[in-house]
Amino acid sequence: MQKKGILEEKTLSFSIRIVNLYKFLIDDKKEFVMSKQILRCGTNPGAMVREATNAESGLDFIHKLSIAQKEIAETIYWLELLQATNFLKQAEFESISSDAQEIMRIIRSSILTKKQNLNK
Repeated sequence: MQKKGILEEKTLSFSIRIVNLYKFLIDDKKEFVMSKQILRCGTNPGAMVREATNAESGLDFIHKLSIAQKEIAETIYWLELLQATNFLKQAEFESISSDAQEIMRIIRSSILTKKQNLNK
């Protein structure tokens, strides 16, 4: 089996955190609307990163990572809303939000690097 890259590892770990957050919101907080939103958008970046690793071209790679970037941005929005509405404590929010921000930076950097390489 091929070794996973740092972005694949981080998005998989993040997806696991999101699934656990979903379970917490459903079971403990009885929150059924925002929890589905965060589950959908929070697990999607990992799937898109996996698709990007098997992209058909450089442009396809950029496209897949661009979708991942949009999804992680949406995830950050839902995390902010969950914190603002007291479904997440400040410490919980900061921990998972920090991971999301790091993934966002890596995705942006990967997109920019690929664009620069394509323009050479």
